[in-house]
Amino acid sequence: MRTSRPLVALADAEAVDRTMLGGKATVLAELLAAGFPVPPGIVVTAAGLDDPDLGPKLAAAANRMGSGRLAVRSSGIAEDLPDASYAGLYETYLNVSPTELGDAVRRCFAAAASERVTAYHDRHGGGPTAMAVLVQAMVDAVCAGVAFTAHPVTGDLDQTVVTAVAGLGDPLVSGETTGEEWTATVDDAVTMTSPGPDDKPVLTSVQAAAVAKLARRVAHRYCDRPQDIEWAIDHDGTVWLLQARPMTALPQPVSWTPPGPGLWMRNFRLGEWLPEAVTPLFATWLLPALENGYLNGMQATVDVRVPFRYALVNGWYYNATPIPSLRLLARTLLHGRVRILYNALIRVGRDPAAADQAVLADLERQWREKQAPRYRQLVATAAAEADTAAPQRLTELVNDLGREAGIWLWYLAIVGGSAWKMEARLTRFSRDHLDGVLPDSDGGIHMLLRGLTTPAAAAHAVQSVDWYHPVADELPAIAPNEESAVRRHDDLIQQRNTAELRCRHTLADQPRLLAEFDRLLRVNQRYAVIREEQARDFTLAWPTLRTCLRRLGEHLADTGAIDLPDHVHFCTHDELTAALAGDASRINEVDTRHDTWQWQRRLAAPLTLGRPPRLVGDVIDRAVQQARDASQTPPGALVGHPASAGRATGQVHIVHGPDDFADFADGNVLVAKATAPAWTPLFARAAAVVTDGGTLAAHASLVAREYGIPAVVGTGDATRRLHTGQLVTVDGTTGVVTLDPRTADPQQ
Repeated sequence: MRTSRPLVALADAEAVDRTMLGGKATVLAELLAAGFPVPPGIVVTAAGLDDPDLGPKLAAAANRMGSGRLAVRSSGIAEDLPDASYAGLYETYLNVSPTELGDAVRRCFAAAASERVTAYHDRHGGGPTAMAVLVQAMVDAVCAGVAFTAHPVTGDLDQTVVTAVAGLGDPLVSGETTGEEWTATVDDAVTMTSPGPDDKPVLTSVQAAAVAKLARRVAHRYCDRPQDIEWAIDHDGTVWLLQARPMTALPQPVSWTPPGPGLWMRNFRLGEWLPEAVTPLFATWLLPALENGYLNGMQATVDVRVPFRYALVNGWYYNATPIPSLRLLARTLLHGRVRILYNALIRVGRDPAAADQAVLADLERQWREKQAPRYRQLVATAAAEADTAAPQRLTELVNDLGREAGIWLWYLAIVGGSAWKMEARLTRFSRDHLDGVLPDSDGGIHMLLRGLTTPAAAAHAVQSVDWYHPVADELPAIAPNEESAVRRHDDLIQQRNTAELRCRHTLADQPRLLAEFDRLLRVNQRYAVIREEQARDFTLAWPTLRTCLRRLGEHLADTGAIDLPDHVHFCTHDELTAALAGDASRINEVDTRHDTWQWQRRLAAPLTLGRPPRLVGDVIDRAVQQARDASQTPPGALVGHPASAGRATGQVHIVHGPDDFADFADGNVLVAKATAPAWTPLFARAAAVVTDGGTLAAHASLVAREYGIPAVVGTGDATRRLHTGQLVTVDGTTGVVTLDPRTADPQQ
């Protein structure tokens, strides 16, 4: 129905033509008629501009609504369409008194001709520009915000994202502030995924669920088309619907399809060093160099190359064990050094001392006397050349350093990696023969491995082996408390010595078991130190690798192949090679790749994809079950891998990167996607550590044990479910993180 009336009550507007009411008012009129909680309002049509009594009529209508404060908003014909939202382009006036309505409405109409509206309109094909103005009673909001019925980053249609701020939602909608974020699933489970900027709770879980339910009802009304709504909650607890429009520019839902048969793990092998999506040049150059170097090391020591499968899924590195087959087994038995493989992979978990004597000690000598000096010399030589070398020489240095670092990684896996298998054997011995001697609350068998080294972040320590990220020497220094560090180290040594004495006293009348304990202890302590040394210096080449990349980027920028030196990270290796040869025409997607990478790194990547082969199983899960203390998991708790035994309670501090280091306080619980060697100084301050990724052999696990603090790794989503300021108890023995009852939990 067309109308020339200047004013139309929102309750009567459902049958009025959209060209008279505009998009926003038409949708709200439909939803109000369908029973949705929409505040009462009046629509001022274009005919109202010609009415000399517009102001008094609006004031009278507002008084009939019983509202002394009103919101005045545009309602354009082209607004809130499926392919063009016009979000934030028109003017909005809040807390307008009835006597001021006429002036506010006229200013709102005038904004339709602004330059920003015209430019957006032209980009979306032009067409009719007529509009109306919607006047509604203001909601006395305790809190307000927006909600999306599909995840705006991942496109996941099974998630509704609710963002909230205290008071009116205008600062959030305008981008002046960020809000508290909740994620709701289709089964009505809600989780706070990000606190607000001041860490003060805004919504309860019940309120977040109510907002999500309202948003999904709106989407269902429009054939389940994803919706973007604005909402507010008043002092009586009523959830009001202020606006609804289709989501535009929604990304395609992310697929986490396994790239092949078997179980693909994000935390296995090199995955421990890659806590987020990787950049294109790393993916196409340094990553293959490291993987090939790893196989070179395998070939040199066991005389066989058994490639571990790896792939990138949405930019994230996943790794899978070789697929067992008769052909693979035959090749390994015929060409491989079976004695080495048997001792390094199987016997080490049953009789570590025997495996050490038979094979591992010799492999460690090869690494220490041959490969380690070769790697260190290569790094020193490359570092001396990198600042002046020609582009072609820089590429040679990268290839050489990548290959040698890959060989080092092999030795870390085969030698240092034996440590966690040995720890599993020591754990079994302790449970069988030392029951109650090493209390889990004090750290369990990890008490015997504490204080063996003094952890410190070397200048070459990395956040990720993706060379895009600065190394420790490039980051703001974390001032250590030397006195506290020395005192803590002395305490750990004393704890270890006391634990050893208690064990020996318990086994004193059982000489056979005492001798076995001493053998297990010596080999475990030795390999714990070797593992730490190998892990620390694996990235010795990274400062030089970053220098080589910086120089190559500067060269490409100087020749006009890319705009900025850092853009080199978003080229592929083939494009870089062609550009260095004089053909830069193939480099044309740098900005797109950068945007894609920024999107990918925000994704919640699953820890595993697919299923393990029947004959192999999930090796990480088996190790976790051996380490986990059998106890009941409390409802609502986060469950991960028990990585460093003990219990501690403290306030959560989410750490996303070096920018968050300065605010990390003594006694905080460090919660992160993953930690890396460059983060080591934070462990001296932390009460406990919790990570999304990681395994028993991850950086967080190793350093937490050395510092004697509890750690739970591999939780999958701790950084989304916890938020800074919450009080949690971390049980590193069971792998469980529980919300402390003393905390003010916004999810209750």
